[in-house]
Amino acid sequence: MKRIGVSSPSFCAYPYEDVLEGISKIFSHWEIVSEADHYLPMIGLSLESMMKSYDLTYSIHAPFNDINIASLNESVREMSVIELIKIMNMASELDIKTVTIHPGLYSMVVSGLEDRSIMAAKRSLRTLDRMAQECGVRLCVENMPGFRFFLGQTAEQMSELLEGTNLPICLDIGHANTTGQLNEIIDTLGNRIVNVHIHDNDGKQDQHLTIGEGTIDFDDCLKRLSSYGGRYIIECKTLESGSESQDRLSRLL
Repeated sequence: MKRIGVSSPSFCAYPYEDVLEGISKIFSHWEIVSEADHYLPMIGLSLESMMKSYDLTYSIHAPFNDINIASLNESVREMSVIELIKIMNMASELDIKTVTIHPGLYSMVVSGLEDRSIMAAKRSLRTLDRMAQECGVRLCVENMPGFRFFLGQTAEQMSELLEGTNLPICLDIGHANTTGQLNEIIDTLGNRIVNVHIHDNDGKQDQHLTIGEGTIDFDDCLKRLSSYGGRYIIECKTLESGSESQDRLSRLL
């Protein structure tokens, strides 16, 4: 289906040419995770020439390893923002219109500074919002799973982070299931959703299971998203799992 794509950090351990070939046989869209061997500035020129050979559309998941736009270390925060701007510029050059980012991390060393991390993230997001408009890309902020140091786990905090920006969101259904916030995020931020990550889990851990192997009520979730007209990006551990998820999701949509 045209509305279903695939993405996985595990793909980044393999040559992108091989991954591209495999994906093109099963999916119509690839959200490229810009990490490791798929780091966009490293593969961009050769990717551009290969894109023409495949009947695929593309989006980008910006780097998140070593990136923290909520860092209390100003040098790290600024470097993270600059890196994400670099990714947006390259996406624009490749005529890729959607880029997804993470909202950052609290300090893992010093507790009690959460408000300062939120303020740092908000500064970063305001800058990124302006730059996304200049680049002509949609920069989506993704809600995070229930891990101790992640910002953006709840609808309330996502709303706070996005305050003062025009940034849309990437709804990650699996992440929201681990925090019990799926319905709240859809109800609160439904008009900002322009990208959706979809995978399953047991409601406790971010397991990226094949659709139907966890506890998510996808019938109810997709009904709540009935006004959403964008893509569903299957985040999987393997291409085989992604293919099975696509079959199951196709029957639900």
